[in-house]
Amino acid sequence: MTTPEAEQPRPEARLEQAVRAAEQALIEFEIAVETFRVEVENFSRLHHQKLGPMYARLDELDAQIAEAKAARTGDPEDKRKAAEARARVMPMPGVEELFHGWMDGEGLFPEAEAMLTDQSVRPPQRVRPSEEARKLYRELARKAHPDLAQEDAERARREEFITRVNAAYARGEEALLRELAEEWAAGPAPAERSSSPSEELYARLEWLAQRKEMLALVARELEEGAIGSMLRMAPEDPDRLLDEIADKLLADVAAREAELAELVG
Repeated sequence: MTTPEAEQPRPEARLEQAVRAAEQALIEFEIAVETFRVEVENFSRLHHQKLGPMYARLDELDAQIAEAKAARTGDPEDKRKAAEARARVMPMPGVEELFHGWMDGEGLFPEAEAMLTDQSVRPPQRVRPSEEARKLYRELARKAHPDLAQEDAERARREEFITRVNAAYARGEEALLRELAEEWAAGPAPAERSSSPSEELYARLEWLAQRKEMLALVARELEEGAIGSMLRMAPEDPDRLLDEIADKLLADVAAREAELAELVG
């Protein structure tokens, strides 16, 4: 006959359960943060590709308007404002990277000019993972996450593998994710986790808590950034949001052109 004390799980067992639960919660949180990071990165790329030329055109029109006003009035303050406006559209180092192939130090590329006319233009490259790619990514992240490793060699193997998984997901390469899933399934099975002393389990819980806190900071920065804030306005249809912004910018361009025509006409 067993006693009530014998039926109680040992303290280490309850602690191990808490560690396992914390590990799984952390992995799910990391998956969510990485998914949102990729979405922000892709939306940022599309934002610059599609709207960059319009922002550049608005800056150029603002400079021309300021210069026309300064030429008409001759006022020193107007001349100062014109110089500042012109400085904003002067070539800058690294502008090619900023606008992702839409302009360089000499100005807008033909594709960018075409966006502001009726000419055909090469559409921006869309790199948005499919639903199947998202599913494959989540499954691989849960199975191969480095935080599940206890040995240094196994952690290194998982980190190298997850790096390739993240890169494939960021590029939206569904076929490559399938290949990686097959590779993982064929690889060595993760070693069974042995019991750990209470001190190690407590240290593990502390590390997991610190890791989650760090990820929370990353998530907050992504959400509060300019691109993240825009993306959260239309998470299900970011293309529509880009179209709405583009329509407003085109209206602003038309208004600036009309103002400039009136000044120089």
